[in-house]
Amino acid sequence: MKILMGLDLGTTAMKIALFDEQGKILAFSTQEYDLLTPQTNYVEEKPEVYWKAFQDGIADLRSQYSLSEVTEIAMAMSAQGETLFVLDREGNPLRNAIVWMDNRAIEEAKELEERFGNDVCYQKTGQVSFEACWPASKILWIRKHEPEVFAEADKFLLIEDYFIYRLTGKYTTEPSLVCSSTYWDIIDRKYWKEMLDYLGIEERQLAAVAESGNVVGRILPEVAESLGITKNLTICTGALDQAAGAIGAGNIRQGMFSETIGAALAVCVPVNEPVFDPAGKMPLFCFPLKNMYMIHTFTNGGMTLRWFRDKFCELEMLAEKKGCGDAYDMISSQAASVPAGSDGLIMLPHLAGALAPDVNARAKGVWFGFTLQHTKAHFMRAIMESLGYILKRNIDSLNDMGIKVKEIRSLGGGSKSKVWSQIKADINQVTLETVKSKEAAALGAAILAGTAMGVFQSVENAVERMVEVKDRIVPSEEHKEVYREGYLMYNQLFADLAGCFDKTR
Repeated sequence: MKILMGLDLGTTAMKIALFDEQGKILAFSTQEYDLLTPQTNYVEEKPEVYWKAFQDGIADLRSQYSLSEVTEIAMAMSAQGETLFVLDREGNPLRNAIVWMDNRAIEEAKELEERFGNDVCYQKTGQVSFEACWPASKILWIRKHEPEVFAEADKFLLIEDYFIYRLTGKYTTEPSLVCSSTYWDIIDRKYWKEMLDYLGIEERQLAAVAESGNVVGRILPEVAESLGITKNLTICTGALDQAAGAIGAGNIRQGMFSETIGAALAVCVPVNEPVFDPAGKMPLFCFPLKNMYMIHTFTNGGMTLRWFRDKFCELEMLAEKKGCGDAYDMISSQAASVPAGSDGLIMLPHLAGALAPDVNARAKGVWFGFTLQHTKAHFMRAIMESLGYILKRNIDSLNDMGIKVKEIRSLGGGSKSKVWSQIKADINQVTLETVKSKEAAALGAAILAGTAMGVFQSVENAVERMVEVKDRIVPSEEHKEVYREGYLMYNQLFADLAGCFDKTR
């Protein structure tokens, strides 16, 4: 029997899961890490922190399941996008990784917009505009502000590429991940030479692109030995985290829709051909299934609840450490005690800028309408509702494109909260389904690995065997009006504060 491993390379945590061929989790590990924020708009991580988390995760799996005696393991990754690694000729990192939500390259993004134009950006790359968070902008920033690093740079990699290199010694990536680099041509499916020339880099400095669900190679023997696992571990190309999550939630056909709330809030809508938004708001990506694309948006508001937990929920976190339950479950329980609409409290959850469909790298978090009556529980619920409003902004934009959302597949950490799921269903007045697998992104990666190794005839065949719906949340008519008013207020606040955002760093 082949064992399937899904590695979910998240923003603030790494998850590793072992699955059998029916989708049952055999072992699971989560390793959290803290991001580095040395100044405003800067978000970094040490490459070794990621690798240490992987080592610790593998050690944890070994304590649950014997990896040395398994005949064959196939592994693929679900990877956060846009996080940039810079390596020298020996494959060693030259600086900290620049995390996807980092917005230091605002001026460089403006420069690229002036040089190429956002219309060209959209038609070439699928991204609606040049933004500070895209790897092209980050590389230009490094060239300007860290010329010594740029001069020594032999490879510019994304996080999946980096792990594939550490595990196999090969530089390989895949289309769904590289789509948001803004140096990848989404239609011709090759690197955009004009952009590479402008950045001052060569194609050889980037990872070779293979399709998702392809075999890259065996783990290096010395790496397997250091990890204490079998040398019969085959590494396969995976997918962008939201694409992997969509597969793990069974969202693999046109007409379906999935949303994820983890560190990011993201939506994924598979389509059979490239679809460009006439309003220029909804980005287009490659989907891991052959000849398919996806409308995919994300924003960094999803980590707002973790920020609130870490800063203001000391008692809940202490209770968790004492074995009295999960801190997030306690937060959900408190949020449930507050009426829909949070008694007029509205939040803009843009703690590190806003992305599609309302792009503004300078956007900031805002609390509006709080009074002496509001409690900590109100702020908890307002955070959950704010992400529901952003979800509705995306669905409204899809509706404007003629893409009707009739059902939502929900995954990620946010899907574990029934309170939050009901809030999202009520705000959008759309039925929401959660899946039985708690780790849909890792499952999606495992499905791609299994398909690459011939365990499954196709991704579709794997989904039929491994994905099951858990809960079906029907929207309540009772809260329809209060959320309609809250949504209007959310949109008005974002629009009215645009000028204020522009004056911030």
